[in-house]
Amino acid sequence: MPTPAPETPETPWSYSLRLPHDPRAAGIARTTLRAVLARYGLGELTDPATLVASEMVTNAYRHTTGPAEMRIRAVEEGRLRISVWDTNPDIPPPFGKPPALFDRSSALAEAAANTEATYGRGLLIVRICADNWGGYALADELFGRSGKLLWFELAPQQPCDAFEIAA
Repeated sequence: MPTPAPETPETPWSYSLRLPHDPRAAGIARTTLRAVLARYGLGELTDPATLVASEMVTNAYRHTTGPAEMRIRAVEEGRLRISVWDTNPDIPPPFGKPPALFDRSSALAEAAANTEATYGRGLLIVRICADNWGGYALADELFGRSGKLLWFELAPQQPCDAFEIAA
């Protein structure tokens, strides 16, 4: 039996997790994400990645009636891309505009001013934690899917001050 090649940080990898329309989906996504990042030595990205991914999976549950899917992959050494597909084709802000059009400090100020809110801060967390993001609607039944795909990227040493507003 051949021995598999050793995995290194440079080896491309990706994981997909199909999630049912269930309120426990965000917790399952967080657990899976933690395990994958630990396996690949990306522990410094665990907190911001699980925070943002959890918000995106929760939004998929809240705003659709169908399943969702989370994909985790390395895009270059130490950099991570997480995408979430769901059945709703509407692209929420900030995913419709490039990150260069957003000011991180204004997002932090907006979050600090809105500390009493019990919902609606999740997409602010994307603006604060992710250093790149995007999204696009999928054509009806393109490759057997419709809806949208939202994604974000994290780089090592990317600061994330959203932990205080998420708590």
